[in-house]
Amino acid sequence: MNIFKDSGHILIENKRMSKRSLPAQPQLKNITISRVEEEDIDVVLPYVIEFRKQLFPMLDSNKLPKDLLAFSAVYLEAEAAAFLQAKDHRGNLIGVVGMSAYDYRFPHLDIDRRKTVEVARLFVDPSYRRSGLGTALFKGLVAVAKEKSIERLYLHTHPFLAGAYEFWGKQGFQLKDFCNESNFPTIHMELFIDRIA
Repeated sequence: MNIFKDSGHILIENKRMSKRSLPAQPQLKNITISRVEEEDIDVVLPYVIEFRKQLFPMLDSNKLPKDLLAFSAVYLEAEAAAFLQAKDHRGNLIGVVGMSAYDYRFPHLDIDRRKTVEVARLFVDPSYRRSGLGTALFKGLVAVAKEKSIERLYLHTHPFLAGAYEFWGKQGFQLKDFCNESNFPTIHMELFIDRIA
């Protein structure tokens, strides 16, 4: 297992990722970011489901989306996929983010066939918001994407998610389209890996 250390503050554990360091985030002391494995699903999946309920109270919480129903197949087993988790020094789950192969379900976006993944499920515990944890999770995901030779990152967000559009813009994402999807105003964004410093 490789262990990645960022000035003694952030650890990233990953069995398959080559060594890469992240920029220092002094406010994130003793935070561990690692790939989710099968044995983590019993903790990670309920965390994701609960966050989804809080952020999208208008959705039927009894109807889970396909990616959560088949979490292992979508995020752990698929070649272009990964799911990361952040834990505090006590081992408490405080954030997650995932990526899976883009499924071309939005044909109006005109996304070509370059190797594209969809970034999804970035959830950060409220006590760690604006601490740099979201950025650290995303940078960990970028490291995995580079290892997997991903060419483009795609995501969509919504204007009612406070600060989401601004956050992704700071990560380098560009607006691709703004439209309604299933009666939700939706912001589609993309970022080409070769444009990430």
